[in-house]
Amino acid sequence: MSEIGKSVRMERIFNRNTGKTIIIPLDHGVGAGPIKGIIDLPTTVNKVAEGGANAVLGHMGLPRYGHRGYGRDVGLIIHLSASTSLGPDPNHKVLVTTVEEAIKIGADAVSVHINVGADDEAQMLKDLGFVAKACDEWGIPLIAMMYPRGPKVTSEHDVKFVKHAARIGAELGADIVKTNYTGDIETFKEVVEGCPVPVVIAGGPQMDTERQLLQMIYDSLQAGGSGVAIGRNVFQSEDPVKLVSHISKIVHEGMTVEEVLGE
Repeated sequence: MSEIGKSVRMERIFNRNTGKTIIIPLDHGVGAGPIKGIIDLPTTVNKVAEGGANAVLGHMGLPRYGHRGYGRDVGLIIHLSASTSLGPDPNHKVLVTTVEEAIKIGADAVSVHINVGADDEAQMLKDLGFVAKACDEWGIPLIAMMYPRGPKVTSEHDVKFVKHAARIGAELGADIVKTNYTGDIETFKEVVEGCPVPVVIAGGPQMDTERQLLQMIYDSLQAGGSGVAIGRNVFQSEDPVKLVSHISKIVHEGMTVEEVLGE
């Protein structure tokens, strides 16, 4: 029965026709405080939903303070782990809620953040394993945010580290892996081919232009990626509705960057 539950919920966060997804993380508030774009959560959720996002992602406060009761419906992903920029080690992620509590508040999926290679990697991997077991029991999809970070990691975008991190997420029970884009189609193919579950790319730091962002998204799809999970590049943009609409045309309609921008 749990597999049926996962299938039903996956269709709430993935487009059932394209098999791809646009997720907008709004969890940056825990790490950085009330930053631009997520101070007024209901308005931001409404904008990204209107643009065509498949799901929003955040902590337990997102449905409590961001639920609208109006506008286009959108999937809800609850993030189970957290840290802040004020802590001694912002890369040290701890579990702050449970799968069961996320289900009670209406989650369609949950996510966990893992920094592969960090000093406390072992605890984060242990947490991932236990969360994966609970997700299997309750029939709720698990997104593992797998980032290569630590003393041995020379670049967070190097394919050898990214594909290692992505594979770990799948092997420990994730249904979807979110990780860094490696910078080009050929190397990202290695990540996707080496990961037996769907891979979506993170947005990363604020980009200089919309074209840069859209090109990264387009290229990741050409490599076999299953969509995007992009936060600040969307919610801090001048027009989130328009930007998400452009992303949707690439992810779900197969348009090129040039076609989307009218070039």
